[in-house]
Amino acid sequence: MSLAKKAFEKYVSQLYQHPLRTKVITSGVLVAINDVTSQKLIGIQKLQLRRILLKVLYGCLYLGPFGHFLHQILDKIFQGKRDSKTVAKKVLVEQLTSSPLSHFVFLVYYGLIIETMASFSNNSTNLGLNERDRTRKAEWVDQFLLLVFKFIFTCNS
Repeated sequence: MSLAKKAFEKYVSQLYQHPLRTKVITSGVLVAINDVTSQKLIGIQKLQLRRILLKVLYGCLYLGPFGHFLHQILDKIFQGKRDSKTVAKKVLVEQLTSSPLSHFVFLVYYGLIIETMASFSNNSTNLGLNERDRTRKAEWVDQFLLLVFKFIFTCNS
């Protein structure tokens, strides 16, 4: 058995044994990967570690727990079904309801915490309008792909 397959099986095992903790850690890791990718896509040469850590904090304290409890609600609404039609419906419901709320919470968090912290540091993360737009587009694509992955692999845990 390959190392990747063993790691994935261990992850799934942890997901069923400790779903909230596993989702919190997974959210933190995915947010970190997302931010590193976004920083590289917009051409930031030196990674802004404070920004990454603040986003990891957001992922662990908000995205992980919120997604965990949202999936429990969606499973009750859709009666635990996992067929592809139901997965598509869940993605649609999340995109139309909780996704705008999560984006709003993120933008408030970003403005109040990350940008405020950046203004007090020497390495400001303030970006020009075009760079901000590119960052948001890159993050939206990453979030959508992660959302589909999340529903396929973790919706019943």
